[in-house]
Amino acid sequence: MVTLQNIKFCYNFEENSAMEKDTKRLFTEFPPVTTAEWEEILFQDLKGADYQKKLVWKTIEGIDVKPYYREEDIKDIPHLKSNPAGFPYVRGYKKDMNCWDVRCDIEETDPVKANKSALDKIASGAGSIGFRAKDIILKEQMAALLKNIDISKYHIHFTSVNCLKDISELFTGYLQKNYPEHKGIQGSFNFDPLAFLLLNNKFYGNLEKIFKESVPYLKRLSEEIPDFKKISVNGHYYHNSGASIVQEVAFTLAQANEYISLLTDEGFSVDEVSHLFQFSMAAGSNYFMELAKFRALRMLWANMIIQYNPVEDDTAMMFIHANTSLWNKTIYDAHVNILRNTTEAMSAILGSIDSLNVQPYDVAFTKPTELSERISRNIQFILKEESYLGKIVDPAAGSYYIEYITDAIARESWKLFRKVEKEGGFIQAVKSGFIVEEIGKTRQQRDLDIAMRRTTLLGTNQYPNLKETALEKIQTLNEEPVSADKKGLEIYRGAEVFEEIRLETELYKTQSGKIPAVFLLATGNLGMRKARASFITNFFGCAGYKIIDSSGYNDLFEGINEAVKSKAPVVVICSSDEEYATISPVIAKGIKEKRPDTVIVVAGYPKDSIEILQDQGIDDFIHMRSNVTETLKKYNAKLLR
Repeated sequence: MVTLQNIKFCYNFEENSAMEKDTKRLFTEFPPVTTAEWEEILFQDLKGADYQKKLVWKTIEGIDVKPYYREEDIKDIPHLKSNPAGFPYVRGYKKDMNCWDVRCDIEETDPVKANKSALDKIASGAGSIGFRAKDIILKEQMAALLKNIDISKYHIHFTSVNCLKDISELFTGYLQKNYPEHKGIQGSFNFDPLAFLLLNNKFYGNLEKIFKESVPYLKRLSEEIPDFKKISVNGHYYHNSGASIVQEVAFTLAQANEYISLLTDEGFSVDEVSHLFQFSMAAGSNYFMELAKFRALRMLWANMIIQYNPVEDDTAMMFIHANTSLWNKTIYDAHVNILRNTTEAMSAILGSIDSLNVQPYDVAFTKPTELSERISRNIQFILKEESYLGKIVDPAAGSYYIEYITDAIARESWKLFRKVEKEGGFIQAVKSGFIVEEIGKTRQQRDLDIAMRRTTLLGTNQYPNLKETALEKIQTLNEEPVSADKKGLEIYRGAEVFEEIRLETELYKTQSGKIPAVFLLATGNLGMRKARASFITNFFGCAGYKIIDSSGYNDLFEGINEAVKSKAPVVVICSSDEEYATISPVIAKGIKEKRPDTVIVVAGYPKDSIEILQDQGIDDFIHMRSNVTETLKKYNAKLLR
C-alpha cells in the first residue's frame, strides 16, 4: 500500500511553450493600473470602512474570496500551464469538444414500466439510462428491463446495487445471449460498499467477504466489458448531507483511495483499479465554486494516482458523473427548482463532467411526472444544442477568479484528505466518527445560515407564496439512502425545517378549519412602516400564516380598533425605532384591554427602549437577527392548539 500522507502537491506536465512567450499588449495606449491604485479607490468608496469585513466573502469552505482578482493573484498557480487533455486534467480530457452524456435516471422499479420509460427517454434524446436494480433478481426481469434498448448505442447504469455478483451475472448473461460482441458496452454498476458503511455505520455484510466475493467478478468484468464502470464512488452523498465543497472533494478522494488500497492488496494494479471507477458527484448552486470543484477534483485525482506509478497514460483520468443537488430542492415554490437545476447543470458542464443527470424539479415530494422529467431533459438539450456548451472546452480557463478558487479548493481539500490519512484511511475515519463529525459541523452552520436567512431558499425561507399549499401534493419523498444509525451520515434537504413548520400549519387548518392570522398595524414613518410590514409578511408567511395587511394607519386608534376587530392572535406594530417608545405602549394597552391574550410584537429591535416596552405590554421583538425557525416553532406551539 502506498502512503499518501507526506505527498506534496505536485504537477507533472509538458509546459505549453506558447504560454511562456512574451506577448505584446493589445492596448498599449492604456497605462497599467497597479493593485495599490485599485485599493485606494476601494478605500475611498468605502469611506474608510474595513475592506476585509465589507467586501471579502468568507466561504463555508474556509476560503476568502476577494471582490476582484488580477493577474498577479494567479501567477504562481502551476496548473495554468496545462492544456486540455493534458495532465493534471484541470481543463478536462477533450481537446476540441465538451461532449457529455445526457443521462436520465428512472425511479420506477417495475421492469416493464421502467423499460417503457427508458424507451420514451431515448426517443426524446437521452444517451444514457439509469435503472434502479435493487429488485432485479431474475433473468426474465433483466430481459424485460432492457427489451428493445440497443445497448451498443445507449449506456446502461444500474443504481442501488448491493451485490455485484448477482446483478453482473444477470447483465452479462443477457449480453452473451443478445450481444455476442459486447466488449465496447458502456455504463456502470453503482457498487459502493464503502458508501453503505458511511450511511449506516456498518457494512452490508462482512467487508472482507464482500471483497473476496467481488474480486473474481471485477476481474472477469474487466476483461468482458472493459469500458463498463464496476465501482461507483458516490461523492454526492457528502454534498446532500450538508458538506462543504472541500469536504466533498477530500472525502471522495479518501474513499477512492481506500478502494485502491483494498484492491491492490487483492492483486490488482493501480491501472486496473482506476479504470473500475465512476465518480458520482453532486452539482450544487454555488455557481463558480461548483464549477471550480470539478476542475480541482480532476487535478487532485491525477496527482494522487501518479504516486502509485501507473503504467498507462489514462490511469490518472477520472470519469465524473454529476447529479444536480438534492440538498437545496424545495417542496414550496417548487418551480424555482427548475432554475436551481439549470445553474447547477451549467456548473457541471462548464466544469467538464462526463455525464449528467438533472433531477426532476418535483423530486423532493413526489415520483417524477412526465412533465417534470421532460423539463429535466430539456435543460440539458438547451444547454447543449441551443447554448452550444457542447462546442467548447473549458471556457473558464484564464478567468483569474475561477483559476484562483480552483487552486484554493484543491489545496484545502488536499489538507483535509491528509487528515483522513492520519486517521488511518477512510474506513477508520468513518468508524471513529471523524468524517460524520466534520460534516456535522458544516451542516450545523448551514442550518443556522438558513434559519437566519443568510442563505436564501427562494419561496421557502424568503418571499413565500402566501396562497400556496403543499400538503395535498406530497406523495412520496425522495428515496435517497437514510442513515439507519444515528452515527451514520444523514441525507437531508436544507429546506426541511421550514417545510415542516409550514406543513404543520396546513395540517392544523385541515383539522380545525382555522389558520393563524397576523395583523400588521403599520403606522408612523411611511418608509419604515412599509419596509417592516414587508419584512413581517415574509417572516410569518414562511409558516403559512394569514397576513392581514393594510395601507397603514395615520390614526392610531383606528388601527387599534381594526386589530381588535380582526381577532388576530398576533398583532405586529410596524413603525420606526424612534416612534416605538411613544406608540407601542398605547397600542398594547388598547388591544389587551379588549383581547388580553393577543400577542403584541414590535417589528425591529429598538435597543434603547426594550425593557421599558416589555414592561408596558410588548411580548416580542422580531428583527433581522431573529432565528426564523426557532421563532416560528415557538409561535406554532402557541397558536396551533
